Amino acid sequence: MNSQAIIIIAVAVFMGWFAIGMIYNLRRGDKLLKWMQDGLPLIGQRTTFRWLGSSVAEMGIAKAKRPFHRMDVLIVLKPRDVFWMTLIALFQRRSDILIFRAALGTPPLLDLELADPKTWSGREALAKATKRGWEGTDYHGLRLMAPKGLINLAASTVDQLAAPMQAFSPRFVRLGLRKTSPNMEVHLPFPNPNETDAKTYFQSLCNLGRAIGERN
Repeated sequence: MNSQAIIIIAVAVFMGWFAIGMIYNLRRGDKLLKWMQDGLPLIGQRTTFRWLGSSVAEMGIAKAKRPFHRMDVLIVLKPRDVFWMTLIALFQRRSDILIFRAALGTPPLLDLELADPKTWSGREALAKATKRGWEGTDYHGLRLMAPKGLINLAASTVDQLAAPMQAFSPRFVRLGLRKTSPNMEVHLPFPNPNETDAKTYFQSLCNLGRAIGERN
C-alpha cells in the first residue's frame, strides 16, 4: 500500500469518526432538550439557546422565577467528534453533564465547593479552590472546600442542604456556592429521560435554590 492510499484511508476514517461523533452528540443533546421542556417552565421561559460546536449547548433564562433571578443551563457532552479529544476525555473519565448556573434572590452566606474528586468537573473545581488557598475536608465520599476558617460553617451549610441534594439521582458531581453572582453552580450527570420525570427534577432544583436562601 503506497503513502497516498494510506492518507486517503486515514482521511476517510477521520471524517467518518467526526460525522458519527457529531451526529451522536447532537441527537443525544436534542433528546435531553425535548425532555427538559416539561420541567423548564418551573424555572422560567427560555430566552436564548445556541450550540457551541457539537459538544456544548447553552440556554439562558434571563427572568427566572423565585428563588432564582437568572439561570444559565449548559449541556456538556463528551467530545466524541474528534478522535484524539475522545481519547483525552476517556483518560480524564469525562462524562456528559448538565450544568446549572444561577443568580439567586437570596445569596449564600459563604463561598464553598463540594465536588466528586473522581470526576473531571469535580477535580477542576477542587484544583481552583486549592490554588485560592482554601481548606478542605472529606464529606461523605466527596471533597468539601471553603476559605480558611470557614470549613466548619461550610460543613453545616451542606448538612442543611442534604435533603434537596439527595433528590437528584444519580448523585451530583459538583455544588459550588458564591456570595457573588452566579451564586449557585450545580453539575449533574445526564438524567435518564426514560426514567426521570422532568417536572420533579426541576422542582428539586428549585427546592435546592430555596434551601440555600432559607439559611439566612
